[in-house]
Amino acid sequence: MTLSAVKQSTSNHAANGSSSRLSRFSVPLVAGVICLPLLVVIAAFFIGIVSPEQREVLQHLWQTVIGEYVRHSLILLVGVGVLVLVIGVATAWLTTACRFPGVSWLRWALLLPFAMPAYITAYTYAGMLGFEGSLQTWLRVTFDLSYGDYWFPEVRSIGGAVAMLSLVFFPYVYLITRAAFIEQSSAAMEAGRTLGLGPWASFWRIALPMARPAIATGVTLALMETLADYGTVHYFGVTTFTTGIFRTWYGMGDPIGALQLASILMTFVVVLMVIERSSRAKSRFHSAGRSATRTTPHQLKGGKAWLAFAVCFLPVLFGFLLPALQLAWWSIDRYDIWLQPSFWNLVSNTVILASIAAVVTVLLALWLCYGKRRMPVPLVRSSVGLATLGYAIPGVVIAVGVMVPLAWLDNRLIGLSQWALGYNPGLIFSGTIFALIFAYAVRFLSVSIQTVDSGLTQIRPSMDESARILGLKPKEILARIHFPLLRTSVLTATILVFVDVLKELPATLVLRPFNFNTLAVRAHEMASDERLADAGPPALMIVLAGLIPVILLSRAMGRRKADEQAAHAVEPKPEEIYEPVKA
Repeated sequence: MTLSAVKQSTSNHAANGSSSRLSRFSVPLVAGVICLPLLVVIAAFFIGIVSPEQREVLQHLWQTVIGEYVRHSLILLVGVGVLVLVIGVATAWLTTACRFPGVSWLRWALLLPFAMPAYITAYTYAGMLGFEGSLQTWLRVTFDLSYGDYWFPEVRSIGGAVAMLSLVFFPYVYLITRAAFIEQSSAAMEAGRTLGLGPWASFWRIALPMARPAIATGVTLALMETLADYGTVHYFGVTTFTTGIFRTWYGMGDPIGALQLASILMTFVVVLMVIERSSRAKSRFHSAGRSATRTTPHQLKGGKAWLAFAVCFLPVLFGFLLPALQLAWWSIDRYDIWLQPSFWNLVSNTVILASIAAVVTVLLALWLCYGKRRMPVPLVRSSVGLATLGYAIPGVVIAVGVMVPLAWLDNRLIGLSQWALGYNPGLIFSGTIFALIFAYAVRFLSVSIQTVDSGLTQIRPSMDESARILGLKPKEILARIHFPLLRTSVLTATILVFVDVLKELPATLVLRPFNFNTLAVRAHEMASDERLADAGPPALMIVLAGLIPVILLSRAMGRRKADEQAAHAVEPKPEEIYEPVKA
């Protein structure tokens, strides 16, 4: 028997075996369960249009609050979009195309605001810049002023919310845009200079248009996070869809109205996704590959060098260093909190919850990604793609979408138990840890899938074929071949989901069981009660945990740069190529 015949028979046998053990519909079924909360929210929108009763609720919301929610959301989107665009693109270009003092550590320091959740940044600046804060107190004491004798910008306003969100979300634009600038070949820039374009003209007319798809992606991610934010806008008193969903659900006791608000907010997110996709649909730029030389950084001197340093250092200062120092000061001032058993109870709850959510989410990602690798049919591929939509949906929308079907299921189970056994088992799914884990899996599955899938794509299919020839079953191939090669990707995905769960606030607020708190919830409760110093220790713990993905990102960028330098080091120089011809 020829080798091709062996391969053909082996592949047919493996396909038949895999179809019996790993059903073709198992991956779409799991993806459908993951998408269930989103389907519930979408259904609420259409029910509100069709049903006369729910149409009245929707009309009442439009007449009273939705106009204000839309106006505030648009202000936030425009303000944050402009600021993250300016800060992210400027810092990405300066750290890529220029050399100046401190640029080497600024390249990774500009990622540090990733570790600071937006609501924690808002708490720290409210404590520093508010009327009772340290800055205004110092002004009144130093210059003998009283209330009303001076003007000071109000941080708890929609303008303050725009500033806080921009300081935290600009790294999305910086990271993606800098990667695009690094990939650009110097040939295009040199061609522009031969046509008489200076460095800045080349940036505006060549580099910036080529990086437009990356910039659009970064800005869109920042705007999605802006729509998803709850802690910042709630603390600053800015009414948006996220605060309205909480108010409608808990204040008015109207879950259908909350679902309809969630559907409108989800529409905003979908529109952003469509705009982002269409903006780069026809913007495709290709570099010459690894052999293309990168743009040589331009050496800045004198005032220009220090100006570039200031432009890159100020976002780090205001986005991470000042809030971190304020949290450290509060934590030292409230050192007794660190000694309380209740605080470490919070830490234990948070770590256990985040660990379970991370493990469950990564296992689901492994199942979906491996199923797509084993059965790359359109149904499986599209279902896995739909399962990744949760990351683009705000946590409060997912929480509302999770609560409704689980509450319905609990009511059916209670009724069945009382009818059959005369016993009320209470809430089994809703109001328990199960609901939280489910919401976290829906929200952060995309992070795990992207990380695991990128690791799987680096494993050659020929290894799978060789394992099948040796008689290994699909589960054995995954356990004995793929998983050892995926250890780094799985560990990275687990850490990323773990940290995201630590920082997640709105979904935890909606779905947490009674008498169950996490660090994020405690920090939010303390800040809402104007006990900002007491919010310092839990907030600092979250920030310290948030440094983990920043370290991973910086190390990944460092490895990528080292790989590129090694690749360029072995490339022959032009004179080496043409030397034999000259001889």
